[in-house]
Amino acid sequence: MNPSQKIFVSFVIPAYNEEAMLGDCLESIQKQVIGRNDVEIIVVNNASTDKTKQVAESYGVHVVDEPHKGLVWARKAGFDATTGRLVANIDADVVLPDDWFKKLEYYFKKYPNILALSGPHIYRDMSFFSRMCTRFFYIIGYAFDRISHYLFNKGAMLQGGNFVTTRQSIIDIGGYDTSITFYGEDTDIGSRISKIGKILWTFNFPVYASSRRMKGEGVLVMGLKYAKNHIATTFLGKPATMEYIDIRPGNNKK
Repeated sequence: MNPSQKIFVSFVIPAYNEEAMLGDCLESIQKQVIGRNDVEIIVVNNASTDKTKQVAESYGVHVVDEPHKGLVWARKAGFDATTGRLVANIDADVVLPDDWFKKLEYYFKKYPNILALSGPHIYRDMSFFSRMCTRFFYIIGYAFDRISHYLFNKGAMLQGGNFVTTRQSIIDIGGYDTSITFYGEDTDIGSRISKIGKILWTFNFPVYASSRRMKGEGVLVMGLKYAKNHIATTFLGKPATMEYIDIRPGNNKK
């Protein structure tokens, strides 16, 4: 490792009004990196009006304030504060499985040439049927990704809220596209990284995520919305949907 770059992994966690869930996310990260001095955790307080910033500060992590509200703006602000060779993009409503960090190390060691690693969300607070529906959407999405990649040399599958990139790859593709508001931001990053190197998607690298958006808008609606924007971003370079709803505990559609 370059002596000037001592951090191995920088976690970037965008957080808009996430006081209710941020603590569980941070605890799931910190317990896996206890005693390590090559990991940094950055929470981006993205125009929050609740106690998100205070919750983050109580865990002793690096807090970055980004007043320009928006997921991609928050990812960019967090990235600009990183120093690690790898950048782990984790959403604030996500909890990492106990072996997540070990798997990260394993995959980047086994495949030293990959530029990004990603895996699915597991929605533990949904019904079995709903979980199977989301699994089905992932399988269809993965099949589409392989077909579009091999036939058209376009696209790559990344799951927003659970993807790790090399820091240099983000620099090489010109950074984050802040014109994207929400949907398609992960597809955009994946598509551009795939043009300069390899991306590894595996179902063996999941995170546990809140199903608040699925419950708030409906599993089928969200599945079709994500699919539409994935296809649009892959082939047209921009998502089809620019508007989105912020869904937070106790305030489901605001």
